[in-house]
Amino acid sequence: MSTSALTAPVPVLSYSPVVLPVPGRPVDLQVRVTAPASGTGLPVILLSHGHGPSNNLSSLNGYAPLADSWAARGFVVLQPTHLTSRTLSHLVADAPGAPAFWRSRAEDMSHILDRLDVIERTVPQLAGRIDHTKVALAGHSLGGFTAALLLGAGLDDPDTGKVVHLVEPRIKAGVLLAAPGRGGDVLNGPMAEQWPIIGAVDFSTMTAPALVVAGDKDDSRHFTDMGPDWHADPYTLAPGPKSLLTLFGAEHGLGGIAGYDAAETTDENPERVAAIGRLTAAYLRSRFHPGDTAWQAACDALRTDPAPIGRVEAK
Repeated sequence: MSTSALTAPVPVLSYSPVVLPVPGRPVDLQVRVTAPASGTGLPVILLSHGHGPSNNLSSLNGYAPLADSWAARGFVVLQPTHLTSRTLSHLVADAPGAPAFWRSRAEDMSHILDRLDVIERTVPQLAGRIDHTKVALAGHSLGGFTAALLLGAGLDDPDTGKVVHLVEPRIKAGVLLAAPGRGGDVLNGPMAEQWPIIGAVDFSTMTAPALVVAGDKDDSRHFTDMGPDWHADPYTLAPGPKSLLTLFGAEHGLGGIAGYDAAETTDENPERVAAIGRLTAAYLRSRFHPGDTAWQAACDALRTDPAPIGRVEAK
């Protein structure tokens, strides 16, 4: 195969916003849809944004590097703007659940799945092309927290003291990107008191298959002095089947997945971002299609690469 064939761009379509009214939600749920220009039987990736310092990356307007990469590889990517987004701060500051909106963030994904048919009809050239049985969920940072809940993790509700489970059975696999880790004594940074909900997660019931992606330089001192291993907790503390992709030299931005040339990315690395798109797509493709060797081939390539971008382990 020629080099040009290997690098030929794959056209993708992006449509925004699809507006979904949700009773009781203080503002309508808005979703960006990114899809390949052709193909049918397309699996879905729900993408939960984080809670970064910028105004727009933590919304449906962020994470274009991942959305474009996944769509080019045959996925339909659905990105909601959660109530935690700075784009909504002036509208929801006093709404129930502020500022973490942890329950609402998870419920957004279930609302989207309830309305997949509406999304298909609304987006031009998308009707009839989605496989509703193949749904994955990816989340970065606080989005990884949201993903953990939907994949089965329990949460000790600080308001009631009861354990809450928000598992979404329609989601078949997950990708947790730089997700928060355990609570308890290790949640001892200056932000821990402001975000106690982060330490309320119990990963022991997160049984759904998932790929945890962590940077070995992602040292979140504002939450913990545990070091980068904290972001591997969703792998370490959860039951299998799980895989862990540790990216060498990666910080919390994982090379820039939240946006192209974003000023807040402390470890800008286009090669790393491209690898994340490629590896996560391979993982999900093999999850959705038993017998598909894309993930195994990607892992083998990492092991034999003289200068690998990271390492993979599994259980």
